[in-house]
Amino acid sequence: MFNPTQEEVRRFFCDVYAKHRQGLPMEALETIAAGWIEAHPEYHEDLVDADAAVARVYDGSNGRENPFLHLSMHLSISEQCSIDQPRGIRQAVELLAARRGSLLDAHHEAMECLGQMMWESQRAGRPPDGEGYVACVQRRATKD
Repeated sequence: MFNPTQEEVRRFFCDVYAKHRQGLPMEALETIAAGWIEAHPEYHEDLVDADAAVARVYDGSNGRENPFLHLSMHLSISEQCSIDQPRGIRQAVELLAARRGSLLDAHHEAMECLGQMMWESQRAGRPPDGEGYVACVQRRATKD
């Protein structure tokens, strides 16, 4: 299993942004990441300087979320949907996107479920509850 460091994640997104701006060829995962970066222009300034990005602290004290965590969650959800793992996540996200009229909005809601699942897993010291995660996304997709 791939387990990148914080620095590797930050450099990955900064490199993708640089490639995207220069019109350079990208790997499949980089292309997906570039799409999510493009959907978040508020993060572009954070992605311009990789060394500064590696040094920056995102602890929420300034009211800003961590753009690298946010973009990583987009990639995670995209990958989950591409292989439908946990089973049912693709359909749940697609239904949520249709309901909200936006894949971006659907991902943002799914992120809340994903974050909740990871927090509960870590707090309880047990494996992530994929079924509960999918159920959370499904509930959001079926409520007004």
